[in-house]
Amino acid sequence: MRVCLLASGSKGNSLLVESGRTRLLIDAGLSARELRRRLELVGVAVETIDALLITHEHTDHVRGLGPLVRQFGLPVYLQTDLARQLADVGKPQCVQEFVAGEDFTVNDLTVSPFAVTHDSLAPVGFTFSGEQGRIGVATDLGVATRLVTESLRGCRALVLETNHDEEMLRDGPYPWPLKQRVRSAHGHLSNRAGSSLLQDLLWQGLETVFLGHLSETNNRPELALKSVNQVLETQTVCQPQLIVGQQDAPQLWVA
Repeated sequence: MRVCLLASGSKGNSLLVESGRTRLLIDAGLSARELRRRLELVGVAVETIDALLITHEHTDHVRGLGPLVRQFGLPVYLQTDLARQLADVGKPQCVQEFVAGEDFTVNDLTVSPFAVTHDSLAPVGFTFSGEQGRIGVATDLGVATRLVTESLRGCRALVLETNHDEEMLRDGPYPWPLKQRVRSAHGHLSNRAGSSLLQDLLWQGLETVFLGHLSETNNRPELALKSVNQVLETQTVCQPQLIVGQQDAPQLWVA
């Protein structure tokens, strides 16, 4: 089992999940050329990707979608409402639709999409289940709902959002309407909110936590780590490895 944050941040996001016979790319927020290069850095040829899954339509998650599908004919899984609205998916015949709350399979992985709150058309998170366990992915969500929490239980590895430090956002350079958007129930999780979500997901089988979608303007890795460590230091259930996602370089977990 492998999880690799190929890129994580406001400029572009993409994630590789690999288990058994299956390689999935979640989001394509970099150019097709750059995504291919980053995959090669972790020993994966883009031609061996089984499918591309999209969480939502914001540019930092779909920049390379059309070119990837056109060049490599990748099957692309889109929530039904998004599939009917997204303008450029490369090759329409490659589109596979799904509905949040209904599982589907890609080779030996069961994919479970769940709805999240974000200011986009039909945003989702995912869990991926196979013989080697479960992986959960939840970034770009304004609030950790009960559905999100329940969907992410029992994962060996988690990709959770710690987008901003609340004080840095408050005192930072963003205009007030944008600050309100980031802080809202349809924006992004703060370090504190992401840590609170993690606290609800701790169990003895949790091995690794990726901290994702950190803002370059309103956060610093050490602040996100400090917030999460304050949660981990008060419990004895598990001691997961922490990996901070980066914008410019892949971050890999292998188990």
